[in-house]
Amino acid sequence: MQQIVECVPNFSEGRRQEVIDAIVAAIAAVPGTKVLDVQSDADHNRTVVTFVGEPEAALEGAFQGARQAAALIDLTVHRGEHPRMGATDVIPFIPVRGVSMEECVALARRLGQRIGDELALPVYLYAKAATRPERESLPAVRKGEFEGIRELIGSDPARTPDFGPRQMGPAGATAVGARPFLIAFNVYLNTADVEIAKKIAKTLRFSSGGLRYVQAMGVLVEGQAQVSMNLTDFRQTAMHTVLEMVRREAARYGAAVTRSELVGMLPQQALMDAACWYLQLDGFKPDQVLENRLMS
Repeated sequence: MQQIVECVPNFSEGRRQEVIDAIVAAIAAVPGTKVLDVQSDADHNRTVVTFVGEPEAALEGAFQGARQAAALIDLTVHRGEHPRMGATDVIPFIPVRGVSMEECVALARRLGQRIGDELALPVYLYAKAATRPERESLPAVRKGEFEGIRELIGSDPARTPDFGPRQMGPAGATAVGARPFLIAFNVYLNTADVEIAKKIAKTLRFSSGGLRYVQAMGVLVEGQAQVSMNLTDFRQTAMHTVLEMVRREAARYGAAVTRSELVGMLPQQALMDAACWYLQLDGFKPDQVLENRLMS
């Protein structure tokens, strides 16, 4: 069986198309990689690239993307709605087929060491690859963002990177890890009052006492309040559960959901779960989907 690893690096650039194109081209030029999706957002000033490959190709593709980003992105002048600490902000490896989570952890640690050694960038291991319990959460690793981490990295032992120097240049630092599928899911409200989105996000996110496996924040995007979320385990906390909670909380403030969006890709099962819930399909089986039956 062919081994397939998904890699979803996030880069702190969503406005300069020539920079985005150069980073994507560096990834795609690695033999054995296949870029599946590229999504950029000017307000977040961020680009999410999804590509797949066998383990060694995935590692090389991620490294080449990070090297190009470090040469082209300067965090000292970067501004955007999304939290960030590096030109290549985060690189997760996700097992897809014929690869275990443990193998992805090993891949993350190898890449982290290579980025630290060859690019002289501080690297923090997170999620399943974390070497400290407090670094399993990406928001915890990124706390303070580029400016805050740059100030403390040389003096605070809690900010000591796993690889690379204890100082940050214009390319910042990178988080590298291994994790299950994550769904980046944004919900827009019919208001420009971002405080409403922030209140809803606080109610939803697990760190504030909300739903398990949900990270959330409220931001303003194109004049609309947005609840921006990461669903870290859609099998435990489903998309429809989250959406309905956003609807309910928005109604408390006299607001309503206008639309939602995905950033990057998601497993088919997540959509099937949502369809079954909204359509109230009892006893539904995946092989009732025509395309699934044809592919079996």
